[in-house]
Amino acid sequence: MSRTGKGQTMNANAVAGDHSRREFLKLSASAATLLAAKTLFPTGVHAQGSGPEVKGTKLGYIALTDAAPLIIAKEKGIYAKYGLPDMDIAKQASWGATRDNMALGTKANGIDGGHILSPKPYLYGTGKVMQNNQPLPMYTLLRLNEDCQGLSVSNEYKDLPVGVDSSALKEAFAKKKAAGKDVKCAMTFPGGTHDLWIRYWLAAGGIDPDKDVQTIVVPPPQMVANMKVGNMDAFCVGEPWNEQLVNQGIGFTAATTGEVWFRHPEKVLGMRADWVDANPRATLAIMAATMEAQIWCEKMENKQEMAEIIGRRQWFNVPVPDIIGRIKGDINYGRGKEAKGTNLLMKFWGEKGETSYPWKSLDAWFITENIRWGKFEANTDIKALVNKTNRSDLWLEAAKSLGLKDTPTGDSRGPEKFFDGKVFDPADPEAYLKSLAVKRLA
Repeated sequence: MSRTGKGQTMNANAVAGDHSRREFLKLSASAATLLAAKTLFPTGVHAQGSGPEVKGTKLGYIALTDAAPLIIAKEKGIYAKYGLPDMDIAKQASWGATRDNMALGTKANGIDGGHILSPKPYLYGTGKVMQNNQPLPMYTLLRLNEDCQGLSVSNEYKDLPVGVDSSALKEAFAKKKAAGKDVKCAMTFPGGTHDLWIRYWLAAGGIDPDKDVQTIVVPPPQMVANMKVGNMDAFCVGEPWNEQLVNQGIGFTAATTGEVWFRHPEKVLGMRADWVDANPRATLAIMAATMEAQIWCEKMENKQEMAEIIGRRQWFNVPVPDIIGRIKGDINYGRGKEAKGTNLLMKFWGEKGETSYPWKSLDAWFITENIRWGKFEANTDIKALVNKTNRSDLWLEAAKSLGLKDTPTGDSRGPEKFFDGKVFDPADPEAYLKSLAVKRLA
């Protein structure tokens, strides 16, 4: 571990030097070059039938940087190139609104899929977060990104040595509660990625997220305004909201989520299972177009344009300076701490699509972590739930249609290691659960 600022610790694996930065760019460029030579869609999915069954559908997104592939695919005509000129990428007010519109589907003026939190297909499919617990079968089609969310804290605590280690907040939170004041930590959706990141971070520092603080739900675009008026002590959200918080001098980023778990999965392209089953060729076309957009977003030379596009009024309505730094790996944590050229930037594709590929082992972690906090029952059949929802088979078919040959295969990315030394072996989720001191299950 290397010290990078007052009382703050940066994971040594999370800061790239010049050599690793060059390697990362080289790999991204080679992937983009490969795709550029192979994206003649008529030789792929179209050859298997008469083209997409429909000319498009409506996909939802939240104003978060990891929605960029959907926006870029629309803005640059990539969906149209794949036979989908009528794709509608529609802004959603919150993750709750996304859920409700997904339940409606486009037949009832809702959405058929979109940019969603990785655990959502499982939470929807089991009915855990749905109205009247009515299951909504979903498919995870591809992973949109890795890393680049933030754990941010109010300036009230700026003098404490809090970073990826949250333990310095334990006593401060206890004193505030003893004085009769509420301690609130915000996330974006119960059981979603931001809920799990802030819970993991707090619990690793000895802070029980259910007993020592109140966890509250706040839509991503409202995080900064709510912290400004003192409605929360800490929050976890995606970009550009952590960077905007720092730029406005309201709070600081204690750690990026990539420092908690490097190359962690984040959002997915998820769709209603009934729509996918009814429109298999259109589904592959949506996937292929989105994958092409992911590779475009990965290239460093496209970051500025990407920030300018998604920052526009019709998409995020956010200034480019609030977007550009962290998507390049330049992290301004606030409190005078900056880290340039890190590999904590948002990843959209990887070397050969390993970021986009929906590893089943990663979905197993999300379900296991939701078992930890009581959102799923302890006897949940993790493997069966993943197999029912994760469509890595469709990803491979879409990749084949693009002419991509050197792609990920198999179900598992292997054991995953967290900043505090904990290891999740997807072959033994129970051992991981037993190793955790703070949890709802014994």
